[in-house]
Amino acid sequence: MSGPRNGDVDAPRNVDVNGRRWAVRVAGSGPALLLLHGFTGSGRSWEAGLTAAAIGAGFTTIAPDLPGHGGTAWSAGDPADPADSSRATIERSADDLPSLLRALGHGRAHVVGYSMGARVALRLAIAHPACVARLVLESPSAGIVDSAGRAARRAADDALAGTLERGGMAPFVDAWERMPVLVGEAHLGADARAALREIRVAHDPAGLAASLRAAGQGAMEPLHRRLRGIASPTLVIVGADDPVRDRATAVAAGIPGARLAVIDGAGHTPHLEAPAAFRRLVLDFVSEDHAA
Repeated sequence: MSGPRNGDVDAPRNVDVNGRRWAVRVAGSGPALLLLHGFTGSGRSWEAGLTAAAIGAGFTTIAPDLPGHGGTAWSAGDPADPADSSRATIERSADDLPSLLRALGHGRAHVVGYSMGARVALRLAIAHPACVARLVLESPSAGIVDSAGRAARRAADDALAGTLERGGMAPFVDAWERMPVLVGEAHLGADARAALREIRVAHDPAGLAASLRAAGQGAMEPLHRRLRGIASPTLVIVGADDPVRDRATAVAAGIPGARLAVIDGAGHTPHLEAPAAFRRLVLDFVSEDHAA
């Protein structure tokens, strides 16, 4: 594995962690900033809204493809076995990240997670607190408390995964981009929408199906009762127009001392819909320790 090259955010490298191949983009120098994307995203998803600014502010950005996305395997096999999605769970991903950080020369990182990535970040902060310096959660959820609600969500995600497997990426992405929770993306410029779609349609349908089944809110352990154990300074960012804004506010209320930042004019994806405001919030927050 070669060392990071300043500014090189285009070419991912492969890192073997606990018997699984991870694809990860590393750039810059300085304290580590671990960036965890959302469902249908990849490590590239942060390039428009955060990566370059973070590198310029003196951070090493570490942007992995989460299991089932991009070049990261989701099962024990390589190439991955679509029948085995056990390694795509929120819990397993969070358990692998400390080893990934160590393989890249970092024992500790500031962690930024968006949506699905925020759920991985939450689990990481709870299960491996020594690895998390400061925690930024964009549009997070702590899972579904009600067992019947979790079962219904698992069934819905399984059905959606089946549709994806039968129909392929392009029709799935067409439907996904019409989801009410992503309505704010319709206001992005044409270039931004094209870049977002390019990332989404490049995925392997079997990988995203595995992620749906293993890492959905119905499949993960709900974390609401464990939020009070998070010791890392935490910032929760949510768009004022996010249809599921209440999930993020509940997470912020459950973490001792957490700050809640609401971005006006943004929905579920503030890092794309209001990138300047998002960058400022994140970089000011993670820079506080270094400034002190």
